[in-house]
Amino acid sequence: MAYPTNYCVDTLHDHLGHDFGCSTSTLLDQSRINHFAECTGDDQWIHVDVERARLQTPFASTIAHGLLLLSLVPTAQFELGVYPHDATNVLNYGFDKVRFLAPVPAGSRVVVQVELAEVEAKGPGRTLVRCRNTAFIEGAQERPVMVAESMGMVLMDA
Repeated sequence: MAYPTNYCVDTLHDHLGHDFGCSTSTLLDQSRINHFAECTGDDQWIHVDVERARLQTPFASTIAHGLLLLSLVPTAQFELGVYPHDATNVLNYGFDKVRFLAPVPAGSRVVVQVELAEVEAKGPGRTLVRCRNTAFIEGAQERPVMVAESMGMVLMDA
């Protein structure tokens, strides 16, 4: 993705509200969901029992974990060029206001749209960047499945 004009650590404030667009879609198939369940220990039947989910849920399918959706955010941000190329490093600083708004059936492709929401100087060589991250099932951008505010600490050599 192309950076906004004059996009660097020193000009982050000038780009507040910039929409970086949507990431490449990621397939959340049953294999990925099962691997996530195995890694996290979250093996609730609604995620991993295909037959039971088909019969006992209104989705007629298993659904992806909310935290699996949330885990797509950092990759989307780096793909879309959210962090300036002149930063020395970026550290994940956490998430605020995370909401899972709709189920994501297994087999869905998900995209993450990222907007620069806030920039705050935190001392020499440190800038806290907040982004609004909105996930959609590909082709259904009118209804988000997740909205999350993320924070990244952008570091520069002092």
